[in-house]
Amino acid sequence: MSDPDALGRLRAMILTDEALADRLALTEDRDAFAAAAAEAGHSGGIKITAEAILASSKRDPLGIERFTGQQVTTVDWPGRNWLPAALVPAPGQLAIDWVHFGDAPLRESFFEDSLRCARRRPINALSKVCTPLDILAKPAPADATAAPDGLIFHMSRCGSTLVSQMLAAMPGGIVVSEAPPLDAIVQMTHSHPEAPLDQRVALLRGMAAALGRDRFGNRRHYVIKTDSWHSLALPLFRAAFPDTPWVFLFRDPIEVMVSQMGMRGSQTVPGTELDAVFAIPDPHSLSTEDHIARVLNRVTQAAVDHAEIGGGLFVDYAELPYAVERRILPHFGIEANPEGLAAMHAAATWDAKTPSFAFAPDSDDQRRTVGDAIRAATAAHLDGMHHQLTALAAR
Repeated sequence: MSDPDALGRLRAMILTDEALADRLALTEDRDAFAAAAAEAGHSGGIKITAEAILASSKRDPLGIERFTGQQVTTVDWPGRNWLPAALVPAPGQLAIDWVHFGDAPLRESFFEDSLRCARRRPINALSKVCTPLDILAKPAPADATAAPDGLIFHMSRCGSTLVSQMLAAMPGGIVVSEAPPLDAIVQMTHSHPEAPLDQRVALLRGMAAALGRDRFGNRRHYVIKTDSWHSLALPLFRAAFPDTPWVFLFRDPIEVMVSQMGMRGSQTVPGTELDAVFAIPDPHSLSTEDHIARVLNRVTQAAVDHAEIGGGLFVDYAELPYAVERRILPHFGIEANPEGLAAMHAAATWDAKTPSFAFAPDSDDQRRTVGDAIRAATAAHLDGMHHQLTALAAR
């Protein structure tokens, strides 16, 4: 029969025993996991049944529970296979919700896709790991101390996912692509410029370090692909990582506009926290085409404005995928051996957002669906910016 505090003791044991957590995380079948966790409990003197573990483990693959508020479970960094999943409210403070990724590298096109897979692991239904946000300002473990080797900023729909997938395919490559917890930090720090710069820098550095942990002991390079609007926070990134080179990827704005009209990115939809960031007057009164073009204008204008901040390289979509090997790798200081180049070239043959399909150029298709409203919005807000970006790429 289980003792009254068996679950709490088992969770504490898993949290403090990194090897045990890593071993249990490999079991993806719920029944087998419950049996293994109960056996581990018994070996530690905890009387608990597999049935009790199953009954207590609520599945939450989308992470909905994080919106209801959580209790801090530890004030220390968790083991290396726990990665930040979200910023969450906790009593009296903001906190970080961590998820165990098992033995899975970050190979999906977006961090959120990898996170969704990780949440399905039974260990994350049993063990909730939540730390104070200020843990990011404290000394990190050895596996989370390296600054990124490169930062990818982008206009959106311009090949940034292709670039990140090519870099991630190389052995030892860690690429964190548009991670929601990093975006939450950037939003928070960017919207509070009155906060001391050293505090904002510490949070950004800490979150970047936590996401890029050397989980397998084979890290050769670490690259962050930012959300498209993060070009507006380029000075903050530069302050946090003064020695880290960055690229800004862009594309013919007509093609970006057509892509956004077909499937709008969240940053182009009014009514979110980003309205204040973009500062577009009365966004709900604008046509869809005009609002998207104005958002893209803000993103690209920020990159142009910060071109002289140091460390930057501008790359046109038309140069891809060859620019990855010829320009981006040297700019990031990443050395590629034949094995790495072969893996990178292979990744370039697949559709970056849906890797189960072969890559097919879509520029001609984009241009065949251009309407007058798209042309007018592009001419008003983006054509001039594109000329400046092209000139910067040619330098």
